[in-house]
Amino acid sequence: MFKISLIAAGLLICAAAAHAQTLSDLRGRYAIAPSSQIAFSVGQVGGGGINGRFSRFSGAFELHPDNVARSNINIELEPASVQTGEPRVENFLRSDAVFDVAAHPTITFRSTRVRQDGPNSAVIEGTLTARGITRRETFHATLAGRDGRALAFHVVGDVFRSPYGMDVGTPLYSNVVHFDMMLRGQRR
Repeated sequence: MFKISLIAAGLLICAAAAHAQTLSDLRGRYAIAPSSQIAFSVGQVGGGGINGRFSRFSGAFELHPDNVARSNINIELEPASVQTGEPRVENFLRSDAVFDVAAHPTITFRSTRVRQDGPNSAVIEGTLTARGITRRETFHATLAGRDGRALAFHVVGDVFRSPYGMDVGTPLYSNVVHFDMMLRGQRR
């Protein structure tokens, strides 16, 4: 029994050491790859709603596994690239009633604080700027995979649209926009 426990303890120590080595291997600056996906949904009373994604975006994240608080992320997306599969809805979203892409061609997110909340996950706080209005928002990121010099994070979060002046259609359409993103990064 003691021998089995000693072997199990040895395996746990080796696994912990391998995990620590894996985490430190992640340190670096990563460019957000075009293969990433930034999707969103807005619910509607009675079901349905609007589901869409943005096809043009850029940004980078920097990871410091030994001191997660030093990590950061910056994303810039072009709301004119919104896609819902319905041209009429896309044109409405681009109009001055929602994104107002003529006056505000970008939406940005800049992290101000990253806090680890699990072995492979973190809470990301930062400022979101849309339609010229900047507010604090929070997202949750989970490491979804790694492949050589590339990483992928699954990032989710809910944002109220009314503070950004995009509350057209409420209460028929929810005031909450749910973001569901797969951000892939390539080490620079």
